Amino acid sequence: MNTAQTLGDFLRSRRTRLDPASFGLSGRRRTPGLRREEVAQRANISSTWYTWLEQGRGGAPSAAVLERICAALMLTNPEREHLFMLGLGRPPEVRYRATDGVDPRLQRVLDSLDTSPSIIKSATWDVIAWNRAAAVVLIDYGALPPGQRNILRFLFSDPAVRAKQHDWESVARFVVGTFRADVARAGLASEVGDLVDDLCRISPDFERMWRDNQVFGHSEGQHVKRLMHPTFGSIEMEYSLFAVDGRPDLSMLVYTPLDARIAKRIRSAVSSIEERVAAAPVTAA
Repeated sequence: MNTAQTLGDFLRSRRTRLDPASFGLSGRRRTPGLRREEVAQRANISSTWYTWLEQGRGGAPSAAVLERICAALMLTNPEREHLFMLGLGRPPEVRYRATDGVDPRLQRVLDSLDTSPSIIKSATWDVIAWNRAAAVVLIDYGALPPGQRNILRFLFSDPAVRAKQHDWESVARFVVGTFRADVARAGLASEVGDLVDDLCRISPDFERMWRDNQVFGHSEGQHVKRLMHPTFGSIEMEYSLFAVDGRPDLSMLVYTPLDARIAKRIRSAVSSIEERVAAAPVTAA
């Protein structure tokens, strides 16, 4: 397959689907969509070079140029990713969108995992959704203000969370290294500056680990989390990280208990909470 020609064909198909009238353009046209020079003007690139791109002879465009073409053609996120794969052979940088929660469909997925503590975290490691098993085993995120639901804050400032860790030093070092990689990949190094500064101020341990500049990938961990839980005792859980469809800045972290007896006790605790919630009187708004 001729990648340059495929890129050109894709650009042409996206250009011809656009309605000139929606851009305030009038006049009779022999072909549907915008003209090549109009797309080039919107993208602030040479009309000649854009024509060459569509003809499969424009060379490899830069990421910045592709971003301008994406905006000019009003591409969706999947179309943007496809254009980058054709033009550069890699996906574009993640677009981070701050959010306070997830849609009901994804929350139902979390809730269906009644024995597996599960959370949705952002690229900045803020926990934006969780299930009741996570509240029982990990931490009651709902009892915290939204701005405090950050995994690094728990780990370095909450003595109860620290006491649960089987090997806090190793866990903390791995978390800091993967956090550093995640925020860099998402282009958010400057956005987390306040968080990093705050953690350095309140935790000498975090400052020490942050200064080490270690970087880890999620696949480098042992994929087993060990906790000393005040109710369940010693817990071992495998953990898996999943991408969230349509949101590359989010990921779902699922912990699966290795002991069937622990899983049964977690399910029982979750059921008790659900029963209490169901029995609670409904207050008028």
